[in-house]
Amino acid sequence: MLRDNPDGVAVRIHGSNVDQDAPALAACDASEVEPRYVGDAEYAEFALDLCRRHAIDVLIPPRRLSALAGRADDFAALGTRLMCSPPAAIAALTSKTRTYEAARAAGVPVPPWRAVRDAAGFRTAVEELTADGERVCFKPSGEFSAFGFRVLDDRPLRIRDLLAPPVPVVSVRAVADALERAAEAGESVPEFLVMPYLDGPEISVDCLSAPGGTPLATVPRAKQGRYRLLLDDPEAIGIAHAVVEHFGLAYLSNVQLRHRAGRPVLLEANPRASAGVFQTAFTGLNLPWAAVRLLVRGEPGVLPEPRLGGRVAVTESAVQIGTPAPALTGLDGGRVTGGVGARVPAQAAVAFHEEAAAPATG
Repeated sequence: MLRDNPDGVAVRIHGSNVDQDAPALAACDASEVEPRYVGDAEYAEFALDLCRRHAIDVLIPPRRLSALAGRADDFAALGTRLMCSPPAAIAALTSKTRTYEAARAAGVPVPPWRAVRDAAGFRTAVEELTADGERVCFKPSGEFSAFGFRVLDDRPLRIRDLLAPPVPVVSVRAVADALERAAEAGESVPEFLVMPYLDGPEISVDCLSAPGGTPLATVPRAKQGRYRLLLDDPEAIGIAHAVVEHFGLAYLSNVQLRHRAGRPVLLEANPRASAGVFQTAFTGLNLPWAAVRLLVRGEPGVLPEPRLGGRVAVTESAVQIGTPAPALTGLDGGRVTGGVGARVPAQAAVAFHEEAAAPATG
């Protein structure tokens, strides 16, 4: 989407990852290996050095935002514009507990939750949240993507469970035992959340906003088997706008919703572009390029009304990249480059169907 931009600007993309074989790097013009298991200061120095050596114009970080957000002036001194929301927003959104507390105070619908660190608190949380018969789940409060997520289920396994696709299920006793063993061994236990297992479909809302949190474009999407639904869902858009405005998110962000009692509630919000942002191209918007223009020129260019209410069929695609292209000119005469960990999915959306897709209601 950065290369196929509406301004016809030539783009050279540098990417980095802790894994030198990461598939996304194959789609970059140049790549480097990031340091693994380092603190924020060391990671920021790596990013600054990368930008200095390659004269990076635009840095688009998809992770380690807490290491970079407060260093915008340091990057600017190198001639690099950092695409990042304010440090306060990132600090809030990298903890699901802080996210829910702030969102609830702003009137955003959130599910009930309990933060726990030990077996006793965990058992109490499960007892309280299952009192009305709701199924509950368990996950880390911090940034772990989907890692650590488990559905809590004490029912005995059935043969049909053993023949079905594997799902992340664990018993209450197993989790409590793990927390007790960690306490006995003196291990550091992160904060976990216990909350209802919310109904699907999950709605992922890709957002473009100006610094300060003014929404400029919003695309809700959901999954339906091999299809991706581009939803015309005012309720989902309204929640996403409230989140973006309250946290003051800038440039690209993503708000995820699921359903409870038939109504959408906030699952989480990410102050960065989603891995699935490429799917928004089928609405007629180029959100990544609009974000680059907004960062470099102060305006996103022409934003057409998004084409919503359709289905996109998605297939896996193998990508092979030939000889890297030479450095090319971009906005303001400089090179426009992706930054640390620029993500290029190896998926291709191959068909758009005109059939209207009803908004997801849970």
